[in-house]
Amino acid sequence: MLIRIVRMTFHQESVDDFIANFDTNKDAIRNFPGCRHLELWQDEHKKNIFTTYSHWESEAHLNQYRDSELFKSIWSYTKTLFSEKAEAWSSKKIREVGN
Repeated sequence: MLIRIVRMTFHQESVDDFIANFDTNKDAIRNFPGCRHLELWQDEHKKNIFTTYSHWESEAHLNQYRDSELFKSIWSYTKTLFSEKAEAWSSKKIREVGN
């Protein structure tokens, strides 16, 4: 499994537009082949910073999504709302610590 984290900083006046676009597309993203989990996080103090946290079956599945028309249409709109360049990481879990 691949974990994908994308941190995005938006112009303050674009936050509502981003959230609306995310809500419009979240089910299509989550139901894309290979996507196992999707969350949207908002920074506690800087309300214009958001992070998407998603689980993918493999890097190949993530790349299929990134090459899709769905991603291209979402990303082409989303990046017009940025006040800073987005940052992204792909990781895999190697340890989980329980109680």
